[in-house]
Amino acid sequence: MASINLIEAFADFKDAENIDRPTMMKVVEDVFKTLLRKKYGSDENFDVIVNAEKGDLEIMRRRTIVEDGAVMDPLAEIAYSDAVKIEPDFEVGEELYEEINILDFGRRAILAAKQTLASRISDLKKNVLVKKYGDRIGEIIGAEVYQVWKKEILLLDEEGNELILPKSEQIPQDYFKKGENIRAVVKKVELKNNSPVIILSRTSPSFLAKLLEIEVPEIFDGLIVIKKIVREPGERAKVAVESYDDRIDPVGACVGMKGSRIHGIVRELKNENIDVINWTNNVQLLIQRSLTPAKITTQDLDNDKKQANVYLKPDQVSLAIGKKGVNIKLAQELTGYSIDVYRDTEGEPQEFDIDLEEFSDEIETWIIDELKRVGCDTARSVLDLTAEELERRTDLERETINEVRRILNEEFEKG
Repeated sequence: MASINLIEAFADFKDAENIDRPTMMKVVEDVFKTLLRKKYGSDENFDVIVNAEKGDLEIMRRRTIVEDGAVMDPLAEIAYSDAVKIEPDFEVGEELYEEINILDFGRRAILAAKQTLASRISDLKKNVLVKKYGDRIGEIIGAEVYQVWKKEILLLDEEGNELILPKSEQIPQDYFKKGENIRAVVKKVELKNNSPVIILSRTSPSFLAKLLEIEVPEIFDGLIVIKKIVREPGERAKVAVESYDDRIDPVGACVGMKGSRIHGIVRELKNENIDVINWTNNVQLLIQRSLTPAKITTQDLDNDKKQANVYLKPDQVSLAIGKKGVNIKLAQELTGYSIDVYRDTEGEPQEFDIDLEEFSDEIETWIIDELKRVGCDTARSVLDLTAEELERRTDLERETINEVRRILNEEFEKG
């Protein structure tokens, strides 16, 4: 039969397991009915029979046998004398079914049909992929590293679909080799040049949320709800949780006995410190908890401006600010309040000190603001820290820090 294995694109059907059979049949039928319309002007009296298993198809033409000379519509009718040449037993009024030889369409038309079919199947595959991963946004998936590039990693899922993990979505300490299996969350599905691009992420808060859901049954069951997650990937994360069951301690449930539940997540996130705190609608208490592990002495709130001035013992200031200012940055993201840290020296022997604002004629305002951001609001609080420590905590350059320290030292030497 001329039609056997005519369509090379049929081989794609075997790969496109997610495309349902009726859809595939419809696509093939549409392509060949277009071919019929081009050749005969209509496809009404033709049946396209597809066998996707074998990779072939048949086109059957239906015509009614009429008496010689009575043919009004050549597409729907055939003269008796012509019909008996095909099969001698035919009679007037019967339906004649005749197989169309695919090769009759001509080589060029067949080639065009092949290309159209291949293109339609490719589009179907893309749509299936977009729907599959579009429905899985926010879910964790496992995939194998196929290629490692400078700006991104190419991964393959269990069906061989290509996934992308950009450098910006990797934890800074991440290091992957070809063949390694990694976990990430589906962040988004984009279309580039009409091709689906599935973007994964390991830095998204939803990745940590899903890891907690896997490790903590109470979250999966809905007894504990994650109210908010803020992250500095690979450094620190703060997770605010709330329990819908008074008998369950949400923080204890998330951390687990001796940290058993949180340890696996910390390892997955390359030793990212995870602070789990109890959510509350009491802003003052939430700010206090969000600055964990630091302990606050007192605080002043301006709810209209969403501003909090927090006072801590000198030894707690660096804890509140954290390495590179990460702790206070996350606390601000979690609470939605701008937090300024001040040293509370009440009850301690007071030595002569000067407010940084007093130096505004010699030190630029933005430098003073940057020092205050890390809890240094007086001259001595700046000088108590080494130049190295100030450089690490602030966005100031060493040259600027040395100049500030010189100005402050000179003031005390004068006194």
